[in-house]
Amino acid sequence: MPAAAGPREASTSATPVLDLVLKTLEDAKAEETVSIDITGKSPLTDHMVITSGRSHRHVGAVADQLERALREAGYGKPRVEGLPHCDWVLVDADDVIVHIFRPEVRDFYNIEKLWSAEFTD
Repeated sequence: MPAAAGPREASTSATPVLDLVLKTLEDAKAEETVSIDITGKSPLTDHMVITSGRSHRHVGAVADQLERALREAGYGKPRVEGLPHCDWVLVDADDVIVHIFRPEVRDFYNIEKLWSAEFTD
């Protein structure tokens, strides 16, 4: 399948940290995972991954599992925001930023649409 400019189903990439993130999310039973290549669209990161957990507890567990996997693979300790409430947890692993949402919160913010838009000069 050719690389798409917008959101795409999670698949193997050329970036090892992205591969680790996608595999860990799959193992943690995260749902509706989408990876967006934003290289050149933002100086923040190269890839944005958006996924959902079924509940507050599942969102927190997915974030914890991802943080642990990144540390164990030698990527250091990622910055994590949003754990106290677990509606929307952001895991910043430098080259990849992961947003883990509860489904209602994901629908409300709809960041896939924002980051999938084609930016023009």
